[in-house]
Amino acid sequence: MLAWIIEHLLALDIALFRFITFRTVMAAMTAMAVSLLIGPFFIRHMVRRQYGQPIRELGPESHQSKAGTPTMGGAMILIALVLSTLLWSDLNNRYIWTVLFVTVAFGAIGFVDDYKKLKYRDSAGLSARWKYLLQSLAALAVGVFLYTTADVPAATTLYVPFFKDVAIPLGLGFIVLTYFVVVGSSNAVNLTDGLDGLAIMPAVFVAAGLGIFAYATGHTIFADYLGLAYVPGVGELAVFCAALAGAGLGFLWFNTYPAQVFMGDIGALSVGAALGLIAVAVRQELIFVVMAGIFVIETLSVILQVASFKLTGKRIFRMAPIHHHFELKGWPEPKVIVRFWIIAVMLVLFSLATMKVR
Repeated sequence: MLAWIIEHLLALDIALFRFITFRTVMAAMTAMAVSLLIGPFFIRHMVRRQYGQPIRELGPESHQSKAGTPTMGGAMILIALVLSTLLWSDLNNRYIWTVLFVTVAFGAIGFVDDYKKLKYRDSAGLSARWKYLLQSLAALAVGVFLYTTADVPAATTLYVPFFKDVAIPLGLGFIVLTYFVVVGSSNAVNLTDGLDGLAIMPAVFVAAGLGIFAYATGHTIFADYLGLAYVPGVGELAVFCAALAGAGLGFLWFNTYPAQVFMGDIGALSVGAALGLIAVAVRQELIFVVMAGIFVIETLSVILQVASFKLTGKRIFRMAPIHHHFELKGWPEPKVIVRFWIIAVMLVLFSLATMKVR
């Protein structure tokens, strides 16, 4: 029987594995399967070690009951994501290694942050100074790498949505833009990760949307038809996006309300950084602001709240980030989560619709 199976497998058209579309589907399925398989073992291990999430005292009172829920579940996402990407992507592609570097680097920063919280039973974790320093070094490193290895002018040009002929060569400004998008996206996802499943599902939607942009941008015919900049090799990122979406859905199985495990900074920082870098690689930084609108709104709510309190002594929202504001208004947590999901998918669909409006 084994000899028969091997014989027929070898008879398959190996060219099938050269198609990005096939490998994209397989990457999503593999990542989801790995995440679902390791989830129960990971959660039992964290419970046995008593690695429960400390809840900050300034948060909503209803969240105090969540204290002790296993955290660092983002490790499940990273394992599934990296394994699936290595299995199904073209490892000769520089974009794949760049986004893997950013994902793992920001994941390592998040791991240190989460570990300090667990070790000292304090929700503060890694100091903001060290966190931003390490994030900045990683983001600047990939910005410099992508700039120095760019093989076409389009790879470092800023394209304005809705205007086919508006393109701004960035020069060294490309490195600065990469820095702000990667670090900003990473921290925006982290701020959003305050309710069960609130951050991971919009991240899945955005990953799927960016995957479509990546495939079209790396395909000469589709890029020309849609009026997108053609960037050779960037289409391979569709495989990574699919793996991220699959790993995220697998994690959501355990993170959905009421959560059995929290994502932690190891997941939020790495997922956010990966999404930001992909947006840069596919030259859709401005569309990314719309596509990731939920993360942007959450971040702006914190900025406005802090600015308002320092300038006037008054708060705009009952609590920031804004999802806590709706909780304190009386919305049940599942209602806040699902309504934010609905907004997220609408923003992604709108962003995809702009592909032809140029």
